[in-house]
Amino acid sequence: MCGNFSTLNMRRDVFEEALLKNLTVVLFGLIINYINGTLLYTFFTNVNFHSDSRYILYMQLIINDNVMVSIMVNLHVLSYVCPNLNVSLCIVLLLICENTHKNTPLNLAAMSIERFIAICHPLQHPLICTVSRTYMLIACIWVVGAIPGFIKVIITFVFKPLSFFSSGRMCYPINIFQSIHNYNTDYATNILYLCFVWITLIYTYFRVVFSAKAATSDPVSSRKAQMTIRLHVVQLLFSMLSYITPLMDAVLTSLFPDFRSVIMFCNNIITNILPRLLSPLIYGLRDQKFKKHMKRSLLCRKTVRGIKPVKSGHF
Repeated sequence: MCGNFSTLNMRRDVFEEALLKNLTVVLFGLIINYINGTLLYTFFTNVNFHSDSRYILYMQLIINDNVMVSIMVNLHVLSYVCPNLNVSLCIVLLLICENTHKNTPLNLAAMSIERFIAICHPLQHPLICTVSRTYMLIACIWVVGAIPGFIKVIITFVFKPLSFFSSGRMCYPINIFQSIHNYNTDYATNILYLCFVWITLIYTYFRVVFSAKAATSDPVSSRKAQMTIRLHVVQLLFSMLSYITPLMDAVLTSLFPDFRSVIMFCNNIITNILPRLLSPLIYGLRDQKFKKHMKRSLLCRKTVRGIKPVKSGHF
């Protein structure tokens, strides 16, 4: 889940270790944001994608990942630069981070539903998956994803004094949302969200499979839709790694207590940062249409930058 990478270490890192961790996290953040930024540039500079609900939902996933990675990197660096962060500021950062974390599986479910409609109901697809409805769906995803975080904030307001929100603490969820009620809320919403997403993915996948067997008009599109939903499942599995991070931390630190800091850092890299690299690799580079426009956009940008002014008299 969201939070800094030094998760309540029993010791402070030595300078070399802290420097290496910060450089690693910042480097991963820059790489992910650069790749995603290239995809966003391709989308916004090609109007062909602006009316396609599939690419709009995909860009929403990319933007969501960019926001999540940026907040996580900043929280990690702040944990060393300013260990005792103001609680109110910390709550805002954690709310944004948790919202984007919840948005990922919901966005994958929305993308699967869009592919299901495109294959199983192709005539209704232009009527159902309009641009305005797609943006309304994205707004709903953000609102639904924000609900658990705001519930935890309300519970914290009820059980904590006002002085708590002006104090300084290490910015990590377990430090801020210290309540059995918050734990139960988080546990219940995670089960509810993931059950909904898994049911959606399984239902849409099998409907597309059955539709492909029954249809003979466009089997290629059906196979591509099946593969897309399978990739959504893979992405969801990687996203779910963050839910087992506390369990992995507890097991590994009990076996290797002297490496507690390193274990927690590596687990967070593997379960929270690396899965964000999969979105552009799975979707952007696999889609031939998007890849073609991305190459064209980058080449045009480089060509324009490299153009020299033509001297008068040379035609």
